[in-house]
Amino acid sequence: MIFESHAHYDDTAFDADREALLKQCQEQGIETIVNVSASLASVKSTLQLAEQHAFIYAAVGIHPDEVGELNEEAMGWLREQCLHPKTVAVGEIGLDYYWDKEKHELQKYWFHRQMELAKELKLPIIVHSREAAADTLEAVRKAHTPELKGVIHCFSYTPEIAKEYLNMGYYIGIGGVITFKNAKKLKEVVKMLPLERILLETDCPYLAPEPYRGKRNSSLNLPYVAETIGQLKGVAAEEVIRVTAANARALYFGKSNHTCGR
Repeated sequence: MIFESHAHYDDTAFDADREALLKQCQEQGIETIVNVSASLASVKSTLQLAEQHAFIYAAVGIHPDEVGELNEEAMGWLREQCLHPKTVAVGEIGLDYYWDKEKHELQKYWFHRQMELAKELKLPIIVHSREAAADTLEAVRKAHTPELKGVIHCFSYTPEIAKEYLNMGYYIGIGGVITFKNAKKLKEVVKMLPLERILLETDCPYLAPEPYRGKRNSSLNLPYVAETIGQLKGVAAEEVIRVTAANARALYFGKSNHTCGR
C-alpha cells in the first residue's frame, strides 16, 4: 500500500472531480495521503479535507512565497491548527529564491519561526527549497536539534547536500521528476540515498512523471516513481513502496503526540 507524503488535493485543479479521484486513489492502493498547506487559506481547506477523509492527514504551514500573510496573530492561529488531531507536520515551509515573491530575510525569519513552532509541538517539518540550497541548509542547521525531524520535499540539489541532511536525520522526498530523462543529478542522489531515507511524493497537481509529464498529477502516478527508484536502487518497485511507506509512517506518526495512523 502506497503512502503519499506530499499532495495538494485542496488545489482548484481538483475542483471538478476531487471526490471521485480520492475514491479511485483508495481503490488503487493509496493507503495514506498527507495533504500539505501553503497559505492561511489552504490550511483551512487542508484540514477540512482531513476531517472529511479518514485516510488523509494534514500538514499545516506557510510556503515561503506566502509568508507576507504572516504576523503574530496569524502565527497564534497557525499554532492552534497544529494542535488539530489530524495535523501530522508543519509544512510546507522553507525558502524559494526562484519566484522571489517575498524578500529573502522575511522568508528566513518565518522559516525559522515555523521550525521553532514544530520543535515546540514535537511535529516534523516539510521543507520547501528552490534555488536556495546554501541558505536552506544553513537555516536548518541553525534550528536543528536531535528531536527535530522532517523531509526535504522535492529535493533538487547535489548528492553532497543530500548527505548533509541525511546526517541530521532528515528524509528526502522524491517525486515525478526522477522519471525525467534530464534528471541526471537527481538520479545520482537516489542512487546514493539509503532506501530507508526516501519518501514517495507527488506534489500534485504539479510535476507529473513520465509518461504524463505536463499533465495534472495525482497519487495514482506514484507507481511510476516507485518503479524508477527501484531501477536505480536495484530492487523491486514493491519493495520501494513497502519501505517508503514505513519511512513515512515513522516520520509522521512514529514519534508525534498523535495516535492516528499507527
